[in-house]
Formats: sequence, C-alpha cells, structure tokens
Amino acid sequence: MIKSIKVMLLPNNKQRSKMFHYANTARFAYNWAIARERENYELGNKFISDNDLRKEFTQLKKCEGYEWLNSVSNNVTKQAIKDACSAYKRFFKGESNYPKFKSKKKSKPSFYQDNMKIRFSETHVKVEGFSNSRKKNKQKLNWIKLAEKNRIPVDAKYTNPRITFDGLNWWISVGIEIEDSTDFPTNDGIGIDLGIQDLAICSDMKNPYKNINKISEVKRLKKKQRRLQRQISRKYLKNKKGGSYCKTSNIIKSEKKLLKVTRRLTNIRHNHLHQVTSEIVSRKPMFIVLEDLNVSGMMKNKHLAKAIQEQCLYEFYRQIQYKSFWNNIKFIVADRYFPSSKLCSVCGNIKKDLKLSDRIYICKCGNIIDRDYQAALNLKAYGENVI
Repeated sequence: MIKSIKVMLLPNNKQRSKMFHYANTARFAYNWAIARERENYELGNKFISDNDLRKEFTQLKKCEGYEWLNSVSNNVTKQAIKDACSAYKRFFKGESNYPKFKSKKKSKPSFYQDNMKIRFSETHVKVEGFSNSRKKNKQKLNWIKLAEKNRIPVDAKYTNPRITFDGLNWWISVGIEIEDSTDFPTNDGIGIDLGIQDLAICSDMKNPYKNINKISEVKRLKKKQRRLQRQISRKYLKNKKGGSYCKTSNIIKSEKKLLKVTRRLTNIRHNHLHQVTSEIVSRKPMFIVLEDLNVSGMMKNKHLAKAIQEQCLYEFYRQIQYKSFWNNIKFIVADRYFPSSKLCSVCGNIKKDLKLSDRIYICKCGNIIDRDYQAALNLKAYGENVI
C-alpha cells in the first residue's frame, strides 16, 4: 500500500526563487508538449508518444534562445511532458476533458523531483539541481528545511515526489510504500448520519460530533473574511480605468491577507474532519455505513447552500473512505433513496410526511427518538443486511 505524506517547506529567499524558476520551466515544457500535439493533430498525423517528445525537447535546448532550459534539472521537464501526454491519453479514454494550456496566473506552480535522487533527513529534504557545486556552502542550497520533524521516513522507497505552491507556502508531497494491515476488526459496525446542525451522528454514541462552524473562532474569521472581500471590491472600483480594473500594490496586499484568512478557515475545518474521522476509525468497527448524499442537489437550496458548503461533506466522505481502507474496515454506501430518517427503527413503519423541521421522530408504536440518531441506527441495520 502506498501512503501519501504532505509536508510544508521553509525555504530561504534563494531557494524560493529557484522553486519558482523550476515551476515556470515545468509549465513551459507542459504547454510546449500540448502545442506540439495540437499541431501534429491538425496536420493529420498520429499521436506523438512522450518518449519522442522528450527527444525533441532535448534538441530544443540546443537551439538559440532556449539555453535557459539547461539550468533546470532534466527530470523536471521530462515529467512535465509525460504529464501532458497522460492528459491526452485520459481524454482519449473519456476520463477527462480536452487538455488545456497552463496559465501563468491561474495554474498552481508545481514541479516533479526524481524519486531516486531525492533524499530526506529528519529536518530537511534534498532536491536535485539547485546547486551543482561540490562546495559545502553551495550544497546547502539543495537542502530545504521541513516544517515538521521526522514526518517523512529517512530510509524508504519514495514515489512521485511533487513540490507545489498554494499561493502562500511551498509543500512537498511524496508517496511511501508501507505494509498492508493484517488486522481485521470484529467490533459492531457503525452507521453515520451527516447533517448541517451537527456534523455527524454515530449509531454507537448518542452525543453527536459538533458543527465546527458554530464556534467563536470560525465566526470571527468569517467576519474578517467578509470585511476584506468588501474592502478589496471597493479598491477595484476605485482604481477602475475605463472598462478594465487596475490591480495596485495595496490590492495585492489585501488579497494576500484574504488568502491567509481563507486558508486558516479551511485548515480549521479540515483539521476537525481529520480528528472526527480518525476517532471513528480508532474504534475499529467491522463496517462503516454512510448515505449517498446528493450534495449538488442540496446546494441548489439557496437557504442551505452556504451551510452545506461549509460542512465539507465530500471531504468527510473521502477521509472516512481511505482511512477505512487502511484499517481493513468495510466501507458501505447506502442507496440514495434509502429512507434512513423516515423509517422507524423499532417497528419499521415509514413516516412519509416527515418534514425537515421535525427534529424529533414520533411513531405510532410509541417510539420517540431524535431523527438523526434514528437515521444512524437505520444505516447500521442497512450495513448488517448487506454483510
């Protein structure tokens, strides 16, 4: 099994400049490969393989005006060309849309590192080609400090190392081969009902996992985010020249502040999701059942769209799925039309007139229960029937 690890980097100014140079070169190689494939298609020729394109690119480096490509590691441009060809192959198979050029303004800066040449220590990562000098003081440029110590194993087999920039910080992600878990949990299964008022209600505990968006820190950040958005909007209108908008230095500073606040909100929400999903998986249930929610359909409700978006339901679904796979827990998705909230967990009666405002389920058989907790119990029963 391959486990992916992502760690933030703490580069100095010279290393930061080098990484931007590498990322721009990778973008150039990707766009060059896309342009060659389009030109070749218009001429009526067959698809050019990535091996042939890389040979052409090697000859391009020798041409006048392209000498700057030699200052970047050869593996960076090779992998960028390979990525472009892979994008075309996915398009031919119907798995993705037609490949587009990477924009300098909108695309995420990133580049590849050779998995055989990259090296990790407890505190640093060594990249390839930043400095080719053998002097110790020059070699320090190749070693970039990691924000977390001992996060990535020193002696391991690495796959697909990538360095990316998210607008604020540089990150390195790498895949590591680990042994598959041989333990198979035998505890009772868990049904999980996701909601807006509370994040998740589990069938094995009556206390729900709270909605993180209701805490004071998140409310404060959301208020700050709204103020910055209005401030930036006013600055754009103030600096409008004719039919175009002028981006001043103050606007760039304000946008960076807004990006930091937005990133902080995202990190708080995702951290809460990781804590909840890890705690659920740590109970080692035999199976976990979730509903197949129609999130795109729920987002069409203008009164609930914002609350649904802030809950990050798909991210919860994704995390619980791969963590279940790591721990040999069977992950079950209940049918979208399964009446988990309308079905009585005692007598099996279906209450068709149940409204969203009815938080307490009252059945003719005398069953009085919280509707979300009952939905979790019904999902657990659904999983037992599937198994």
